[in-house]
Amino acid sequence: MATYAIGDVQGCDDELGELLALIQFEPQKDRVLFVGDLVNRGPKSAAVLRRVRALNLVGAADSVLGNHDFFLIMAYEGLSKVHPGDTLDDVLDAPDASELVAWLRQRPLVLPVKDRLIVHAGFLPAWSRTDALAFAREIETALRSPTYRAFLETLFGNEPNTWHPALTGVARARVIVNALARLRFCSAFSEIEFKEKRNVTHAKEGQKAWFCWPNRRSADSAVIAGHWSSEGLRLMPNVSLLDSGCLWGGALTAQRIEDGAIFQVPSRQPHALIGD
Repeated sequence: MATYAIGDVQGCDDELGELLALIQFEPQKDRVLFVGDLVNRGPKSAAVLRRVRALNLVGAADSVLGNHDFFLIMAYEGLSKVHPGDTLDDVLDAPDASELVAWLRQRPLVLPVKDRLIVHAGFLPAWSRTDALAFAREIETALRSPTYRAFLETLFGNEPNTWHPALTGVARARVIVNALARLRFCSAFSEIEFKEKRNVTHAKEGQKAWFCWPNRRSADSAVIAGHWSSEGLRLMPNVSLLDSGCLWGGALTAQRIEDGAIFQVPSRQPHALIGD
């Protein structure tokens, strides 16, 4: 039995099929866990959702929520407009759209597996492993409640941009979601920087990549994340970044959790840009 973490798929279902073949994935005994952003910008978001959902229903897969997954949920609920470059129509127009989006909405934001935590973006310096799991559960509970749509209506925005344990309500939920689904750079005081999407060498004064803060409270836990295609595949002693830019002409990456082995298939996509 093997467990694999897989980087951002973003609708690249053909590459996902190739990667599962490469690792000789057997759903009867293996498990695949995705770092989020299953959908958008690639050509086959609906196919990816159907594949991963089917595997999830037999206990062979799961995924955390990424920023593009959140955007699909918002678009389906009529709370966000689809922008040029988004490729969500194959989901939104699908006969099984309601089932696919409902399943996606109920995915976790942080997924513990063995001694690791899987998250889409990252953790703020002030957060311990226990904090991250607890804060994720707050959002998951709201997303799975009968009043989830009212929660979504106020969830998204860049303010406030700094974590404080006294935050409540909308402000608290926004910071939690922005950290778990959008974080790249932040200050030592857990202030999120939203604009910079290039790699770690482009940190502004007073900012570092979230995993570069030496005293972050989650440093004693191994973390597997995605989201940062401009950083690419990066393997550190306690952090693995698996977004190797499949959508942008790079590769789709899997890491076997038991021994850290890396498996990749090349992108079939024509793009050569770095995206979000």
